[in-house]
Amino acid sequence: MSVAKKEYKRVTVKSLVEMKKNGEKISMLTAYDYSMAKIVDAAKVDVILVGDSASNVMAGHETTLPITLDQMIYHASSVIRAIDRALVVVDLPFGSYQSDPKEALRSAIRIMKESGAHAVKLEGGAEIKESVKRILAAGIPVMGHLGLTPQSIYKFGTYTVRAKEEEEAEKLMEDAKLLEKLGCFGLVLEKIPAQLTKNVSESLTIPTIGIGGGKHADGQVLVVHDLLGMTHEFNPRFLRRYMNLYEEMGNAISNYVSDVKSQDFPNDEEQY
Repeated sequence: MSVAKKEYKRVTVKSLVEMKKNGEKISMLTAYDYSMAKIVDAAKVDVILVGDSASNVMAGHETTLPITLDQMIYHASSVIRAIDRALVVVDLPFGSYQSDPKEALRSAIRIMKESGAHAVKLEGGAEIKESVKRILAAGIPVMGHLGLTPQSIYKFGTYTVRAKEEEEAEKLMEDAKLLEKLGCFGLVLEKIPAQLTKNVSESLTIPTIGIGGGKHADGQVLVVHDLLGMTHEFNPRFLRRYMNLYEEMGNAISNYVSDVKSQDFPNDEEQY
């Protein structure tokens, strides 16, 4: 059944809770630079995530771990300058919040002050409780992230589906309820069984955003470079490619090279 959508001139954390209450699904995509964010925002995506996935997509690292707080602020600042409508959420990078709640607060404050972002996202549950509490106490909106948490990849040892076993599923549910109780406005659920996503989503009043979590989440998020087919090596089951820009851009650039070599470009009309 289709749901009549309310028009939001500006999406806020309150808007997302309202969307869940009204049964409207939430759209979320990554962006890391001004030009891409401009396009994503104009398409009326509800939430833009300046993800630490920039470490992979923009810098070519194998994991999200190497990206620094300064680099995240740079990417977030570029995105903020482009948007008119979307809520912009920024990942706190690995090492900027896990060990010390005071450091977590300092990191979150730097992101908010220096980039102009609207909220931050942290990976983990009970183990980062004190960090979440401190950031929220400072008036900074926090989004949680459970399931496959890429910053913990060396602990997991693999990017496989999480929480398939009952014990881990129970902990995830407990962590989700804890994050809601602490005051998080939303929760990303990454690569967990669809039924668990359904159970968590129905247990919370805050919205869940799935990536590889199935259709029962209150919204979905993808890396925009994957959606557009700019990447081609990454082929998880949950990814739907809407274009094949890797091939199209490659062909366009090859044509340009050919035209330069043959002296077809620039022609008489393309010069002063």
